[in-house]
Amino acid sequence: MAIPIYQVDAFTDKALHGNPACVCIMDRPKDADWMQAVAAEMNLSETAFLRDRADDGFDLRWFTPAIEVELCGHATLAAAHILWETGRLPRPEQARFHTVSGLLTAESRDDRIELDFPANPPAAVEPPNGLLDALGVATTYVGRTRFDFLAEAQTPRAVRDASPDFGRLKRLGVRGVMITARSDEDRFDFVSRFFAPGAGIDEDPVTGSAHCALAPYWGEKLGKNEMVGYQASKRGGIVHVRLSGDRVKLAGRAVTVLRGELIA
Repeated sequence: MAIPIYQVDAFTDKALHGNPACVCIMDRPKDADWMQAVAAEMNLSETAFLRDRADDGFDLRWFTPAIEVELCGHATLAAAHILWETGRLPRPEQARFHTVSGLLTAESRDDRIELDFPANPPAAVEPPNGLLDALGVATTYVGRTRFDFLAEAQTPRAVRDASPDFGRLKRLGVRGVMITARSDEDRFDFVSRFFAPGAGIDEDPVTGSAHCALAPYWGEKLGKNEMVGYQASKRGGIVHVRLSGDRVKLAGRAVTVLRGELIA
């Protein structure tokens, strides 16, 4: 039986920008090996697998081409976008996703989708052997979150110009490494990039889950609860963040670029 599948560019209002994700809508359970094989076939940074629970929202899982991950922002935003766009969920209604990271929600707010995610603030650590050499960037801070390392660079240009050694980063044994700096543009509060060779993605174009760490980090430094981050990858993307206790609200736009059927 054919399975509906979509490709969505997330955290952007312009097709072929932001972070692409596949959204696969299943009407019955599938095993993890099948989902991993589909994600490898799609070969995007994330493929989201949705299944209607009927009584309370949707089950949601995320796979890179290499592994299943515990949290993904842009593919969750893409999933909510598709549910509303296809009429599977009325647009005023909240999207509820049951995941390994607990209940996540999405709401349609004006021209953006706002996600409710758990905050994941970093704790300062001594840089592990090889991290700074692999990044090739002078840093003023290194911290670690549940999933990743966070390094603050001295300038936003250093973030934009970084050319890390992905092989060395992969050996650090974490999901990814983000580098960040205060923005030199008034419309943004901070800039960042995210490298995840350990998850099969050298550089992720726009990483919602990384902003669960970036938001509390920069919120404390800047004395703000609401900020705008720019992820300075080649495709680029904008993430609006709002701190709410131990949660982070992540908001952005999305554009559907492909609709099809999976017959495997």
